[in-house]
Amino acid sequence: MSTRISELGEFGLIRRLTEDIELTNESTIKGVGDDAAVIDFKDKQTLVTTDLLLEGVHFDLVYTPLKHLGYKAAVVNFSDIYAMNGRPTQIVVSIGISQRMSVESVEAIYDGILLACERYGVDLVGGDTSSSLTGLTISITCLGEVEKEKVVCRSGAKENDLICVSGNLGAAYMGLQLLEREKAVFLNTEEKNRVQPDFATHDYILERQLKPEARKDIIEVLRKNDILPTSMIDVSDGLSSELLHICHASKKGCKVYEENIPIDYQTAKMAEEFNMNLTTAALNGGEDYELLFTVPLEKYELVKVLEEVRIIGHITSESEGTSLITRDGQSFELKAQGWNGFENSKK
Repeated sequence: MSTRISELGEFGLIRRLTEDIELTNESTIKGVGDDAAVIDFKDKQTLVTTDLLLEGVHFDLVYTPLKHLGYKAAVVNFSDIYAMNGRPTQIVVSIGISQRMSVESVEAIYDGILLACERYGVDLVGGDTSSSLTGLTISITCLGEVEKEKVVCRSGAKENDLICVSGNLGAAYMGLQLLEREKAVFLNTEEKNRVQPDFATHDYILERQLKPEARKDIIEVLRKNDILPTSMIDVSDGLSSELLHICHASKKGCKVYEENIPIDYQTAKMAEEFNMNLTTAALNGGEDYELLFTVPLEKYELVKVLEEVRIIGHITSESEGTSLITRDGQSFELKAQGWNGFENSKK
């Protein structure tokens, strides 16, 4: 049975969502319950990032489970903190709720957020709720910490640095294509109760789209091996766009080799089924939330043996431009063709 939000009211809803939250970070002095949270980072640098997720632009509730949505909304913020070589510690969550949503629906979103917080060791310390006339809106701001001498920005890449990426690319985009295909089948079928989506053998690409993970493990591996990247960014808008961000901020060029771009088998199989260019999907798909980073050339022997890390190219002088070298040796200029929220829509 669904509970109408009006039965609890705003403050009753907030109490229900937050009454069992336990704080785990020493830097969290005061969490939910006052006009502002109290946080003390002492001698470390504070990192702040925020992400806004809008129904119909960033997610589609036709195929996005609410708990998964909450989890993803939190994790994409954690990923930004890891991309600065930091550790996420606190989040504040603001949510705009449409009238069609019940208390249990909002609880499902918070269940996902709190699960992400538990898995990554992050405290939920505040936020806001409001009614929304334009669908569901989720805004999360994440705070993190990092040692002063270990902050990694986009602007530090040096000529001859190795370009590295974690995991694999294009899976989240192909998962989205699959979800959109099955949605179209569902909407165009009169007897909708008899339609079953064809998701067999596609678990990996679906999870990459609906429930991504931030690469905390890569940051830990780099620290363990005494590797401090010269620049870093997370792959949210597509590899090509992120590479160009690093090159622009660092005033450098790059050469990336198509044969070195890591792609999962399910991604390749799905691209073939959709008759899509696999490299294009990997370069421009986005939402992989892998870490793209550069390291000095002298770290080659250390980096090449790291699991889940692939060297895909190197940094050049700015005058050499930004190039993709294909498998047959041709050179093409890299262009930012990834996700653009002002031009694209999930619907």
